[in-house]
Amino acid sequence: MRMAEGVTISEYLIARILDQGVRHVFGIPGDYVIGFFDRISKSPLQLVITADEQGAGFAADAYARMKGLGVVCVTFSVGGLKLANTTAQAFAEKSPVLVISGAPGREERLKNPVLHHRVNLFSDQLRVFERLTTASAELSDPETAASEIDRVLEAVLRDKRPGYLELPRDMIAVVPAVQRGNRPMASPVVGTGTLDEAQSEAAGMINAAERPVILAGVGVERHGLLGQTLGLARKGNIPLAATILGKSAIPEEEPLYMGVYGGLVGNEEVSKYVEGSDCVIMVGAYLSDLDLGSLTSGIDQGKIIHITADRVTIRHHVYPGLGFDLLEALSGAGLNRHEAGHVPYASRQRLPDGVVPDTPVSAEQVFHAVSQFLEEKDVLIADVGDSLFGTAEISLPCPFISSAYYASMGFGVPGAVGVQLACPEHRPVVITGDGAFQMTGMEVSTAARYGLNPVVIVLNNGGYGTLRMIADGPFDDIHSWNYAKVPEVIGSGNGFFARTGQELAEALNSARRSKEFSIIEVPLQRDDSSPCLRRLGMAIKRRL
Repeated sequence: MRMAEGVTISEYLIARILDQGVRHVFGIPGDYVIGFFDRISKSPLQLVITADEQGAGFAADAYARMKGLGVVCVTFSVGGLKLANTTAQAFAEKSPVLVISGAPGREERLKNPVLHHRVNLFSDQLRVFERLTTASAELSDPETAASEIDRVLEAVLRDKRPGYLELPRDMIAVVPAVQRGNRPMASPVVGTGTLDEAQSEAAGMINAAERPVILAGVGVERHGLLGQTLGLARKGNIPLAATILGKSAIPEEEPLYMGVYGGLVGNEEVSKYVEGSDCVIMVGAYLSDLDLGSLTSGIDQGKIIHITADRVTIRHHVYPGLGFDLLEALSGAGLNRHEAGHVPYASRQRLPDGVVPDTPVSAEQVFHAVSQFLEEKDVLIADVGDSLFGTAEISLPCPFISSAYYASMGFGVPGAVGVQLACPEHRPVVITGDGAFQMTGMEVSTAARYGLNPVVIVLNNGGYGTLRMIADGPFDDIHSWNYAKVPEVIGSGNGFFARTGQELAEALNSARRSKEFSIIEVPLQRDDSSPCLRRLGMAIKRRL
């Protein structure tokens, strides 16, 4: 895209963001970025001011997962460095987030003055984000600003990873004397011979297998590969499972979908089927410890076809530079239809209610109740800990997102803000622990300000339950809040205290009817947890 005559750098940046279908920018103002905020506020973009920069970063990440790109904008150092964690998460989990930071002006930096928010060198923040993003740039040269904006945006959209732009405040209103556009970025070219060789090897391995299986990861969602993945499965009559991070990558009503695979964290029968397969076709899956059940996975590398965005591995044969092209090629290959035999379709097993009206609710019963509460228009957001592990086995009629690899606590509530602004037709339902809520839960104030109505279920066991499984001690305990009374502090929303099955059912029903956000506090015994977390805890203890 070329920069039109008379357009300022900030106007060009706003236009390019709008070109991608983005309509919201998350952040917190500061003097180094306030001029850019003023220009955003006068554009079609809506500024979403959060309670904290980390909340803004998580919200932008969730927005990106739903809409294809998220944008977060903050001031220099005190704002930008607080985004280091959320940007690292977006990089680790391949979420396309554009980070924009204000900075001291070029003229202000002359003679190396000691300016507020400065750490050491003026370039320190840029150097930090160079390590956390797929592309970064300082927009300090008017002649190259447009091309740098385009370069970073294209890399973010191509790689599905965050990018960083640093905007000195004296560049915001600059109109470049020379109007330049960016040269089109060349797409990587894969040699036909390489693709043919990989197709032949993969197709031969699939056809020779007696019980192949497809393991779908979050890359299926990120790169829009659902149609191709299902096409491969249906052509070869190959059952599918999903990783925890990619739990909603495959619709659960798909006849060939079994459920979640995650070592000991996933469904036991599904795990046995996947690990017993003689050909595991991984599509867009990340081989992380958490996504594969904290290294409790038992898949033999010699039985894997691993297809990612930038490489294909077949057994121990690596094809660098070859990516999802192979998935398309396999759809045209001569694949046999397989007899799958007994397949454990765990996704079709609706969990029983399991909640006794007049007795205390257990963690397992909460997940059962949530499974029955969810509707197609909802989005389930699981925070880190048992909130995540407990969702592994429940059946979902709706999309699911979580920080299931990077595992940064506190993603859930700000994530709900991002999800509902990205897709207003969806209603977020958050499951979070009390520890995670205490980190970022006050972003319910942001939800109230912008008229959003997520349902937030707080599992209150007085601390960090997952860590208690590893080493139980006073360091795992936290101070107790009255979570159900948080709406009283904010002056908006509904609060419910659900100790029994009857109270939980009533709270969920009331939350469903309400047009405001709801917090449902569920008190649990200190050592209560889901079956998945108990299995994982025992496995970790054995390993340690």
